[in-house]
Amino acid sequence: MDSESTFNPDNAAFRPEEYTKETILLEEIPELLHEQIEGDDLILSGPEYFNNYELSWLDFNFRVLQQAQDEKNPLLDRAKFIGIVCSNLDEFFQKRVGGLKRQLEAGVNNPSIDGLTPFEQLQKIRKQVKKMIKAYRSCFFDDIIPSLKEHGVEFKPYNELTKKQQKKAETYFTDQLFPILTPLAVDQAHPFPFISNKSRSFAVEIEHAETDEYIFARVKVPNNRPRWFIVEDSKKKLVLVNTDEIILAHIDRLFPGAKVRSANIFRVTRNADLKRNEEEADDLLELIEEELRERRFAEIVRLEVDASTPEHIKQLLLDKLDISKIDVFEMDGPIGLADCLELSKINGFESLKYESWTPVLHPVFRHAQGEETPDIFSLIRSGDFMVHHPYHSFATTVQRFVEEAAADPKVLAIKQTLYRTSNDSPIMHALMRAAECGKQVAVLVELKARFDEQQNIDWALKLEKAGIHVSYGLPGLKIHSKVTVVVREEAGHLRRYAHIGTGNYHPGTANLYEDLGLFTVDEDLTADVSDLFNFLTGFAPDQKYRKLLVAPYYLRDAITDYIDFEINEAKAGRPARIVAKMNSLEDPLLIQKMYEASRFGVSIDMIVRGVCRLKPGIKGLSENIKVHSIIGRFLEHSRVFYFQHGGDDLYFLGSADIMHRNLDARVEAVTPISHPRLKTYLQFILFVSLRDNQQRWTLNADGNYEQAGKENGDFDVATHRVLMFHTSKYREPIASALPPSSLMVYGMGKGEP
Repeated sequence: MDSESTFNPDNAAFRPEEYTKETILLEEIPELLHEQIEGDDLILSGPEYFNNYELSWLDFNFRVLQQAQDEKNPLLDRAKFIGIVCSNLDEFFQKRVGGLKRQLEAGVNNPSIDGLTPFEQLQKIRKQVKKMIKAYRSCFFDDIIPSLKEHGVEFKPYNELTKKQQKKAETYFTDQLFPILTPLAVDQAHPFPFISNKSRSFAVEIEHAETDEYIFARVKVPNNRPRWFIVEDSKKKLVLVNTDEIILAHIDRLFPGAKVRSANIFRVTRNADLKRNEEEADDLLELIEEELRERRFAEIVRLEVDASTPEHIKQLLLDKLDISKIDVFEMDGPIGLADCLELSKINGFESLKYESWTPVLHPVFRHAQGEETPDIFSLIRSGDFMVHHPYHSFATTVQRFVEEAAADPKVLAIKQTLYRTSNDSPIMHALMRAAECGKQVAVLVELKARFDEQQNIDWALKLEKAGIHVSYGLPGLKIHSKVTVVVREEAGHLRRYAHIGTGNYHPGTANLYEDLGLFTVDEDLTADVSDLFNFLTGFAPDQKYRKLLVAPYYLRDAITDYIDFEINEAKAGRPARIVAKMNSLEDPLLIQKMYEASRFGVSIDMIVRGVCRLKPGIKGLSENIKVHSIIGRFLEHSRVFYFQHGGDDLYFLGSADIMHRNLDARVEAVTPISHPRLKTYLQFILFVSLRDNQQRWTLNADGNYEQAGKENGDFDVATHRVLMFHTSKYREPIASALPPSSLMVYGMGKGEP
């Protein structure tokens, strides 16, 4: 076969018009334009001022990949990070690449604020993704798997199994796989089958024994069976074989009377970025259910295919799946390594995993042996306190708050926002019990939480059936705030208790995501939370708040004002300082404002886990700004903001990142932290993060990240280890001053962060 006819995506001449399938009027799809901030407010634009969002996201995933490459991490957890990298990539293609392709299909070729058109972004994405694929597959197959074998965990090809092991695998195929496999032939009577999102399938070419006719067939690998089957398990040795290989070894049993000429794995990823018109929808729940149905059949944005697949079969897949070669990624060997997340759950071999961590009981709940445990409401009345997950237990704090409220006869009402939760959430069950007891319960369910829509719909229906007032918020806005308010009758009057957090009410992710939450009876804050619920469930377009910073409408202006205050302090020759911790930093207007602050001498540190469009360290623009990223065993998820504010030391925490969507298209809640000793703890978190020399990365002016090094004589500072040590060692309430030694151990003195 000559080179021109060979299936090679990277030798193809890709053109934007390949994606243009229909013409859509621009005004019909404003959601396609991710950056609509224009005019006099946004003065700066171009690659010299902003990093590209998509490429910055891929940089983040490369930092996650480094955790898999880092030999200091335990082997099975390194394998887990391979799974996280691949799972992240799946979501990236579904959301980000899907959105770019929708723009192309609509004829949108406007450059983003960093100067790249959608098509140019897709080209650069492909180049970076190919580098990532090569890196993570080399890490897994050439490093992690051989190292695991040395420690007793062996991944064996099917043809290298012993007879005893093959017999066990064959029995597994006969009993557990064969009955649920469905071969689907393609011929005049059978159209090409629908290929579901993220499913692995065999592209099988079979030959009729009598007619020599060639037929294509598809065999879907069942996703309800483990990716690896254990064929030998002893105390010192574990042997696993890929389920795909077991099926391949016996695939001829699916086609008796025919010859299997070839069988190769392929996998598709479908677009999850679908058009939605909430303004015209009569029923938001019905709209989201319809979107979920459409998503199943959405266009394919990526095809992963075994490189050894015959060329004509690859071309057949392109034709039948209606995709371009730019969407194809060829791989040697197993495909779909997101399943590596399973490997960290292997029983035994604890030395190959992180030392187990059990979240500790929060200090305010620790009592002398035999002393009666007070109710949570009296503890909150005794003083605001803050919980820090996964270091403090979610079950004994946030979950306990809702469960006690549900059971307490003095509690009259409970209101909560729900963005994501587990499929068997104890909090949701507690709310249903509260409603059954006659309490007024209202839950704001966000149906548009990406990839959790169906679960949230299911919960909404269950909650409504239990008599709970369920609301879906406002058209065009996602409810992303993390707030709960409890109304309790005490001594003849009503008192409100509130929890305001940075993370979802999800007991599972609370053990993996780093988040903060404030428990308070502050009358202004709790009244603000009540007003926020009234805004969401009723009609209050001019709702004002006393202390709470709420998006949209107020949060952007508040942050801008606080930055302006620091600018004026710097102009007057006084110290000016900003430190902020978040998941993503994207908003062009606030980035521009930070550049202004930097030019006037404000010292700024941004701790940004993921996407960062700001360019630090550029002379005359951002030389006073530093950007850091913490990546480790826990997912950094909290949002914390610090402004020196003339010595007042203002601290805030809440649900919002500095992103256009958070500030203008979501309902967010950010609370000030006023208690001096709670400020001390937030200062401690920021201190540790900025002095981390194990998990921290720094962003350079050229857009590249590098790992922070350790200076001679420095202590090893790894944020997650420090906080695990601190919360497990120090038993005094978090609302008390931290021991000076706990700061000095890590080279930290007194003063602002």
